[in-house]
Amino acid sequence: MASSAVPLDACLRVEEDNKYYRVKRIKLSSSIGEDSGDAPVVIPSHPLGIKPSGNAYTASRNIKFACGLFCKLPDELLNHFLEKLDALDLVRLGGTCKALYAFTSAEELWKNLFIGFPPKNFVWYGTWRSTYLKLPHTPQFRVSCRNLFSDVLYRPFHCAHMSLEPYTTNIPSQNLIPRFPDLTHEEFSAEWTDTPFILTSPVKEWSVYKNWTPKTLLSKYANVRFRAEAVDWPLKTYMDYMNNSSEESPLYLFDRSFVEKMDISVGKDAKDTAYWPPTCFGEDFFSVLGDQRPDCRWMIMGPERSGSTFHKDPNATSAWNAVLTGTKYWLLFPSHPTLPPPPGVIISPDQSEITSPLSIAEYLLSFHSLARRTPGCREAICHAGEVLHVPSGWFHLVLNLSESLALTQNFVPRRRIADVLEFLRDQKSQVSGFADDVTDAFGLFLGRLKERCPEVLEDVLEELEKRGTKARKRKSRGKWEELVKMNEPRQGDGEFGFGFGNDDDEEVP
Repeated sequence: MASSAVPLDACLRVEEDNKYYRVKRIKLSSSIGEDSGDAPVVIPSHPLGIKPSGNAYTASRNIKFACGLFCKLPDELLNHFLEKLDALDLVRLGGTCKALYAFTSAEELWKNLFIGFPPKNFVWYGTWRSTYLKLPHTPQFRVSCRNLFSDVLYRPFHCAHMSLEPYTTNIPSQNLIPRFPDLTHEEFSAEWTDTPFILTSPVKEWSVYKNWTPKTLLSKYANVRFRAEAVDWPLKTYMDYMNNSSEESPLYLFDRSFVEKMDISVGKDAKDTAYWPPTCFGEDFFSVLGDQRPDCRWMIMGPERSGSTFHKDPNATSAWNAVLTGTKYWLLFPSHPTLPPPPGVIISPDQSEITSPLSIAEYLLSFHSLARRTPGCREAICHAGEVLHVPSGWFHLVLNLSESLALTQNFVPRRRIADVLEFLRDQKSQVSGFADDVTDAFGLFLGRLKERCPEVLEDVLEELEKRGTKARKRKSRGKWEELVKMNEPRQGDGEFGFGFGNDDDEEVP
């Protein structure tokens, strides 16, 4: 593997410059409206002329057959092989034929190379491939790869350019997340701790809502490095990327240290405060951990189509997400041992891994219609100046419908302390966000609650004891039912069971 994104030799650079094309952001036209039903959505042609694999059945020619022995490999396996190559090998292999040029130009290959060996200084040139190879924006010859049919290559392009409108409009009334100007802490504690909702007033009191936009942050923090998934980039570089890329899954800036990096104050009573948590959520009981509390707040920025696939918030915490600019689409589902996960989502037996389609667009294409009809589904579009509450344990998917800037924070309300303690005690392998020197998060939280809030802890421990008793009863009942079921006669197997299993009417003594 290459150790950095160094330029290739001069001859190779010239050859690649002649072949290179740049995918420009194309504004899609769509005839879909609120009453247009199944009107078609216009997807632009792939810049290399690649088409979905189904088109091969009516084509007179398929250029993949010119790949030599590579043509025998399924596209998925060929792509997996290419993931093992370095930049020089990809470029050389791509120069052998048009089909391999298309496969070796796949953006995900170059994104992985870049993230694996990020250069210290670089200029974003519109795509991961051109940035890694340091190919500036100059007039390029576009290689035509017509008569290549591959879902592996075409589907990411389709997902990057499909219209989002059909999936985020006409939300069924039963799915709509309720909206309020504000709530009191008493109302939240009594009725809304376990339910998503949107508040439209609190954020509009914040200084950051009045003064922060991506552009204003760029003017002040251009050279400050922020975390965007797997990379740490100066804000200027990330803004260049955000404004000049067309990806299926754009990088999402998600920085946990923004308060320190930007030297701002947080809290309603702080001097020159930038923002504070909405008062309806009351006391955040993770605050008893002081400097030892896990990561809890993030600044979020991303272009249209960026976001997060289905996940739960860490450590059984609740969260709020406040939009400062732009709009976000939310899709949420409750979680419970008796409930299945959202459609298209697979949970590992120990609940430690959540598997779903790799991109949000792919999920919308494949599962959104079913998800929208599934009981428990909740949806909303959150606009600038609004804040959404995500209850502990809820699955949620978030999609930016436009360039967006937001703040989010995880917290532990009074009614969720037992859930957090239970998680820290029983799911130790999934505990996250704590410093490395915290080896017993459960003991730490329990001790601080005992020290700072003994009366609260007494009630919480009583609640946990009740839960334990119920769980033991369910487990005992489950074992008996399993035993009875195991010993029920199965037709034709001739095995002993508690039933007598005779087919005649002979009386049993």
